[in-house]
Amino acid sequence: MPLRCLIADDSDHFKEAARLFLEADGVAVVGVASTIAEALGRVGELRPDVVLVDIDLGGESGFDLARRLYDEGGGEPPPIILISTHDEQDFAELIATSPAVAFLPKPRLSKRAIDEILRGADA
Repeated sequence: MPLRCLIADDSDHFKEAARLFLEADGVAVVGVASTIAEALGRVGELRPDVVLVDIDLGGESGFDLARRLYDEGGGEPPPIILISTHDEQDFAELIATSPAVAFLPKPRLSKRAIDEILRGADA
């Protein structure tokens, strides 16, 4: 059964490109969201295996979304991976204190990278 993923990002172009790339790589992108409210609803409705959250959601913060997914997840929330085009060091402290399992630069996004992160999170 393929990994089921939700992408939360304010860029329609990125969401579509990431969806096509990940699906070609064997990941089932079950939904996308552009805002915190939309992402919270989609996670509750779709129950993905992992949520990719852009740090910068336009006027909203991906860190806020990660915290709310964790706090309001109802039981065991799905693993959250923060993504961005920004350098990890720019947000190192916020990443470290977030409930996300990891940070993944957008250029490194792949099924293999996601699988490695999730294996490390389970360890």
